Amino acid sequence: MAPEAISFQFQHPTFRLRHRSAIRAWIHACAAQEGAQIGSLRFLFCDDGHMLVANRQFLDHDYLTDILTFPDRSAQGIAGDILISVDRTRDNANTLSINPLDELHRVIAHGILHLIGFDDHTPSDKSTMRSKEDFWLTQRRF
Repeated sequence: MAPEAISFQFQHPTFRLRHRSAIRAWIHACAAQEGAQIGSLRFLFCDDGHMLVANRQFLDHDYLTDILTFPDRSAQGIAGDILISVDRTRDNANTLSINPLDELHRVIAHGILHLIGFDDHTPSDKSTMRSKEDFWLTQRRF
């Protein structure tokens, strides 16, 4: 359960993630509360253009999204790649009149919750997912 099991990469031209060590600790702690152990997570923070290409290439979707999650079922623990569009999270935060970092952290939690096994296809699933995200946000200490 080493914090190095979580890596951050940046394709976005201006974005830099602050508090990386604290975010890693937060992810490990919240996953543990869900009964999960982090195996290997790779986050790529990108722009809308990169996200649109990935959405088309991997899911055959021709639209923008804030996050794409690709599980690695062959790995031990919770593992996979999580692509996050910084542009989408900023726009969503603006639309919702919330702090952009809160929205970014919510999307991080959302991706990990998907890897743990939570879904958001039905209204009930969406409500559960939102409650989990809200709880995770209260657990931040940075």
